[in-house]
Amino acid sequence: IGSWGGNVYVKVPVSDTKGKSLAPLIKRLSDEGISLNVTALMTVGQVKEVLSNLNSDIPAIISVFAGRIADTGIDPLPVMRESLDLIKKSGKKVELLWASPRELLNLIQADEMGCHIITIDGGLLNKLGLIGKDLMEYSRETVEMFCRDAQASEFKIRILESVY
Repeated sequence: IGSWGGNVYVKVPVSDTKGKSLAPLIKRLSDEGISLNVTALMTVGQVKEVLSNLNSDIPAIISVFAGRIADTGIDPLPVMRESLDLIKKSGKKVELLWASPRELLNLIQADEMGCHIITIDGGLLNKLGLIGKDLMEYSRETVEMFCRDAQASEFKIRILESVY
């Protein structure tokens, strides 16, 4: 790794733009001692293939795009759990990254299942204060927000009598 230090990981997608697996490249780089963040995985099969091509002595991150899996209507939790189980059983220096979370619940899910890393953007970070919030109070605050928004719009509704 030279002057990079031990905290630099090279990001490599699981496949090229035509869908061809980059497993041979992943193997070569890992065998050369380069720590990798293999990204854009969405299936357990991809996780298995990547794991089988990582050097046991070299740290790596496998980034499963749980949010994008959820975008297709598929629950990502089974994929994430099985991926973590495979990583643990492999005995390799690999961490699982929950990529592209869509809601704060994903942070809680990732934590509860023991996921090593999760990417969180500013929008989700700003919602951390909502964890454990009383839902009745949150409901009332939501109605207040609707009321403020309606008043700020200065939109007027005129009710006409029916001519039936």
